Amino acid sequence: MNRIDSTFRRLGLQNKKALIGYITAGFPTKNQFLLIIRSMQKAGLDLIEIGVPFSDPVADGATVQRSSQKALENGVTLDWVLRNVRAVRPSVALPIIFMTYANPVLAMGLKSFFAKAQSAGVDGLIVPDLTPDEGSEFEAEARRHGLDLIYLVTPSTAPDRVRRIARSTQGFLYAVSLNGVTGARSALPANVSHFLGRLKKSVSKPVAVGFGISKPEQVRQIRKNVDGIIVGSALVNQLEKSVASAERFVASLQKALNPKP
Repeated sequence: MNRIDSTFRRLGLQNKKALIGYITAGFPTKNQFLLIIRSMQKAGLDLIEIGVPFSDPVADGATVQRSSQKALENGVTLDWVLRNVRAVRPSVALPIIFMTYANPVLAMGLKSFFAKAQSAGVDGLIVPDLTPDEGSEFEAEARRHGLDLIYLVTPSTAPDRVRRIARSTQGFLYAVSLNGVTGARSALPANVSHFLGRLKKSVSKPVAVGFGISKPEQVRQIRKNVDGIIVGSALVNQLEKSVASAERFVASLQKALNPKP
């Protein structure tokens, strides 16, 4: 049981949900990266998702694309992210999940990437352009090195397909709240609660929902139907303002997700 599994188990025993926050490595600046990770832990994240900048994303909306482009201009590489996560790991208890695409991993080499990720203290991996049909080699290396390979489903994923993906995913099932790319939205789709409720009934593993969540009221709207909430673009927007602004934002989401009785 790695940090992802133990975190969901601990929170479940406490009748709490997991708050997962996405940051782009090296954005707004490379020098802020380690400070941001520690600050997000202090502010109340339960897990942290670190986006590895990539020049040709397929799932990222305008905000994350912009932050990735800036990080690439700052000179961020996959090797740089791994080195810095390894440096910060002793002071960070949070599960650390990488979000990247298949190309950077394959370019480094599967065995090399997973060995370096394990050494750095990475707990999980999200690869939006990878499906279980193509993921057997990724899955084998992930298991060998103790990482959870996390797959995604969307509202349009067929029920039999959901069951197939749920069997393959580790750590949790990433439920995409809408058919589209990432990005903060003023309102969530009208059918999102029905979609998440259906997932929870058919999947034994934890379900965490992401894409479009940007406000405490949206968190309150869907918290009962999931085990975790993933906030990405809205958090990146706050980090662009200041780390302090992002800390306040995370605290407000945690309060909405796990209100005190």
